[in-house]
Amino acid sequence: MLLLWIIFKRLGFLTPDNTETDSSSDMHFLTLSMDKFLSNMEREKPIRFTEKQLGIATDNYSTLLGSGGFGEVYKGNLSDGTTVGVKVLRGNSDKRIEEQFMAEVGTIGKIHHFNVVQLYGFCFERDLRALVYEFMANGSLDRYLFRKKKTLGYEKLYAIAVGTARGIAYLHEDCKQRIIHYDIKPGNILLDSNFNPKVADFGLARLCSRENTHITMTGGRGTPGYAAPELWLPFPVTHKCDVYSFGMLLFEIIGRRRNLDINLPESQEWFPVWVWKRFGAGDLAELMTACGIEEGHN
Repeated sequence: MLLLWIIFKRLGFLTPDNTETDSSSDMHFLTLSMDKFLSNMEREKPIRFTEKQLGIATDNYSTLLGSGGFGEVYKGNLSDGTTVGVKVLRGNSDKRIEEQFMAEVGTIGKIHHFNVVQLYGFCFERDLRALVYEFMANGSLDRYLFRKKKTLGYEKLYAIAVGTARGIAYLHEDCKQRIIHYDIKPGNILLDSNFNPKVADFGLARLCSRENTHITMTGGRGTPGYAAPELWLPFPVTHKCDVYSFGMLLFEIIGRRRNLDINLPESQEWFPVWVWKRFGAGDLAELMTACGIEEGHN
């Protein structure tokens, strides 16, 4: 308590005139400040929620934000007014759910970066396994790349690409243990209210010590079309598999189309190959026209 008093005094919260004469007021202020401090500290690590708390926060899971092979994501509001996304894990077996749960909490639960979605907490009970994330108002990037009406200009797409790269670089280079995501794709890049990108969905992620640069995988991982070839072969892989996936993501950002589109002529069906041929022939004008890139964009 003496140490706290000294800290508060140095910060100017306590003055020499009132430290002795108005101790009850000081202690009240100290309590409020400490409550706020502890509350902020609590947010720095994942909170364990109960099934009942999440039922109340989501109004009994009344607002569905999205769904996929992992389960469903629901909109929720915590008791302090924070809006969140509650990801309810579902799978073919308890083992698969537990693996995904441990992968996400064990990786993203330890890190903080502007371009990585923040994990607020989790629930692990008999009838509910869920993860509580910051709410991303504009959903996933694939919504804006593959719809007929393109709503994002290249300046914004460029910022999204750079922000995504920063998030991946943080996972690879700035964490205590390197984190390999294994599933970088537009559906796993979420956008906040200002369209800032955040890398999300760490259900396949793995921690990797910097001494072990190679990891031997058992079975395929990632999403076909984005996953590096070595993930589907019995060979050691490195964190560079995420770089490959990011490259595939960049092609889709540039073309604002899926890399594989069987509805297009055969020569354009696989977009990366078509781009490479245009680049090799020095025909950038045709590439820019096909991608809808106006002159003046760099």
